[in-house]
Amino acid sequence: DNIVRRVPSFVRVGDSVQPALFLEILRVATGQTTYIVNTTDEGMESVVVGGNAIPTDHRGRIWVHYAPSSPGLYVSAADVMDGRIPAQRLAGHLVLIGTSAVGLRDIVATPLVKAMPGVEVHAQLLQSILAGSRLDRPDFAIGAELVALIAIGLLIVHLVPKVGAWRTLAVGTALIAAAVAVCWWMFRSHQMLFDVSYPVLCSLLVFSVLAFMNYVREQQDRRQIRNAFSRYLAPEVVNRLTDSPSQLRLGGEMREMTLLFSDVQGFTGIAENYDAVGLTRLINEILTPVTSEILRTGGTVDKYMGDAVMAFWNAPVDDSDHARNAYQSALAINRLIGPLNERLARQADEAGHAFRPVNFGVGVNTGDCCVGNMGSDMRFDYSVLGDAVNLAARLEGQTRTYGVGAVVGERTRTQADGLAFLELDLITVKGKTVPERIYALLGEEDLAAAEAFSALTAQHEDMLAAYRAADWQAARAAAVAARAAAKEAGLDLEALYDLFERRIEVFAAEPPPPDWGGVFVATTKG
Repeated sequence: DNIVRRVPSFVRVGDSVQPALFLEILRVATGQTTYIVNTTDEGMESVVVGGNAIPTDHRGRIWVHYAPSSPGLYVSAADVMDGRIPAQRLAGHLVLIGTSAVGLRDIVATPLVKAMPGVEVHAQLLQSILAGSRLDRPDFAIGAELVALIAIGLLIVHLVPKVGAWRTLAVGTALIAAAVAVCWWMFRSHQMLFDVSYPVLCSLLVFSVLAFMNYVREQQDRRQIRNAFSRYLAPEVVNRLTDSPSQLRLGGEMREMTLLFSDVQGFTGIAENYDAVGLTRLINEILTPVTSEILRTGGTVDKYMGDAVMAFWNAPVDDSDHARNAYQSALAINRLIGPLNERLARQADEAGHAFRPVNFGVGVNTGDCCVGNMGSDMRFDYSVLGDAVNLAARLEGQTRTYGVGAVVGERTRTQADGLAFLELDLITVKGKTVPERIYALLGEEDLAAAEAFSALTAQHEDMLAAYRAADWQAARAAAVAARAAAKEAGLDLEALYDLFERRIEVFAAEPPPPDWGGVFVATTKG
């Protein structure tokens, strides 16, 4: 559950084994030159440093006896370096140096708090070792938990038919309360860890199965489908899938699909202005309208990756117009930028921190993919695999290179005529060897039909033709004309023409080889 309860005493780094930070500090502080590691047939049992025998689990991990976080434990590194901290403040103490900023990704969740700097975890572990308040999970703990689990489970199975569900529930609740009390007393008095969660969960599971077996059997297929898809598909699509439960099985099928990747450009810099809670709220505020636009056009949300979204069309429900639907989502996502930034600016002003505008990069590509339930019999995801997926992700990264909101592949472009497209380049993206003709998606049919956009398209094609023919003077002149035409059409393509003018100047000074053909080879993902 991503909560740090144990810390490894040793870790493998390459071919060597290195001690953890707290352990090495303890060794140096006690003047030792070695560690003593006690083992059994199952693995590690404890590690001894300077007379301190520290119990571990069989994998060498040490349980942390957490205490409430104390701001008084922290000293600013900048103040120390600038001499603003008296020497006696640090004298006689063990000092750990680490980071506490959210953006530096060393914030962890503990059983006591949702966000604690990783360095404090080591500090608290060191403190508990020196204070003698170490936690221990005895060897017989698993056996005791299994005995409790089996005993409570069998008792419930025996009581339900005889005394009924409500009386069994009362007896089971009393037994669970007693088990929790015993485990708490062992923890408080003897620093011994017993996990009562498994007996509790098992007893609840047995009770639920006995009491509601018929209901579970009748609703199993429909509930399984709704749980799997309700957060990824539009409601009407989920309703259609529940009529055919047999589709929810491991395996995949080949389909022509359209993939969309959406990402927030420069999100790392934006995240520096937020703490962990605020950053979570920001991501949710960004992803909610993006997801709504995807679902509105019948898309399936495959996964979230931080601030990024991956979606696809034409599965699990057939969509003959999948490319156009994906384009509509891409345009809608970029239309969210204005209202979203206005709202975030107001929130930043109210919170009193700096505001950095949000910009989306969207990559869209169409190709043959394998789509279906992938994973294991115990847990699987409805997802998609294929070269077209990788290319869609690479196209999203190229939005930063070309300074446009949405970049699409050639196969997708041919399936959605009438929209405002502008050819960007002939590019070999990172990780591929075959060039791909890519396009910018700039707007709807009204923009595509405008005279100003037609003029821009003509000037832009002249620039690309001269550029690929290595006629640098003509390409330079066409780029200037295309830049002016873009302004007339009301489009901001300054970054795009800045890019081509830089390339033209470089190639004019150092011409490419004769077999160049106008292909740009990308060396980065975006």
